[in-house]
Amino acid sequence: MRSWTDRSRGRLLGVLLLVVVSFGCTAGGSEEAAILRGDEAFARGDVTEALAEYRLALRQGSRGIGALVRAAHAYAWSGRIDEARDHYREAIEADPEVADMAAADLLRVAKRASERGDGVGAATAVEAAMELKPGVSLTGVSLPLARYFARNGQFGRALPFYQQAVREIGTDPEVLFEMALSHEELGDCQRALLFFEQALEEVSVARRSEVEWHVGNCSFELAREAYEEDEDLEEALRLYEVTIELGEPRNRLAQAWFEMGEILAERGECTAAVAAFEQVLREDLAGAVLMEAARNRVDEIRFSRSGDGPC
Repeated sequence: MRSWTDRSRGRLLGVLLLVVVSFGCTAGGSEEAAILRGDEAFARGDVTEALAEYRLALRQGSRGIGALVRAAHAYAWSGRIDEARDHYREAIEADPEVADMAAADLLRVAKRASERGDGVGAATAVEAAMELKPGVSLTGVSLPLARYFARNGQFGRALPFYQQAVREIGTDPEVLFEMALSHEELGDCQRALLFFEQALEEVSVARRSEVEWHVGNCSFELAREAYEEDEDLEEALRLYEVTIELGEPRNRLAQAWFEMGEILAERGECTAAVAAFEQVLREDLAGAVLMEAARNRVDEIRFSRSGDGPC
């Protein structure tokens, strides 16, 4: 069985043959000799020697498309993306059709980099491909890159690749969930909740409880923001109810009941407020301080007011 390297080298040689057929060897004399030596070196797998010969041909004055593409390809195969992009760009200026080849070449490099865990190298290659061929499909590359950056805590860099993956492969619940997690990690529960809720509708039973935890957590955060910053009592109440209905996160349920009690009291719904404060006392993870505060609020409402009216 041929090794991965052998198969890859075969594909790369095919690209070089395509260059020869498509663009020809426009150099003459010593430049042409350097290109031929470079092709021979590439054929035997010596990319470093091939690149040296292609660079020699370029220094000797051969700026034809064939020489430029060969050099760019060797640079890309060597992981020198910036040089590859520059040479491909020059070739594209002479013939725009080279852009397809350039993007495909750089995306192959990106896929190899992502497979060996080199997310930075993969991202650099992808960005170069997108620059040379705007709108190029990243299928097979965008999702591994997104996951690499997310695993390494680079959620801001992960998100554009998650978005690209969703555009290309559709609304897979696992991808939506991962994208929501990135938004949550960046402190953007507003957007995270949209994707969590979409994922919750289709996610597997095994994953459902995990998604519910995050929906409840983000709902709690947004409820507190609506209450404390926006003074939107209706929205805060609705969001706290989501957390309570889901029963997650368990350690925030008592606080959610307490905040609901405060909102209901502020709205003059004293009986409902008392019921919410009493619910705090039933939560296992309420904590002594919160339980004492809830008892005090119940006493304040019961003994200083009637059951209805402002609390």
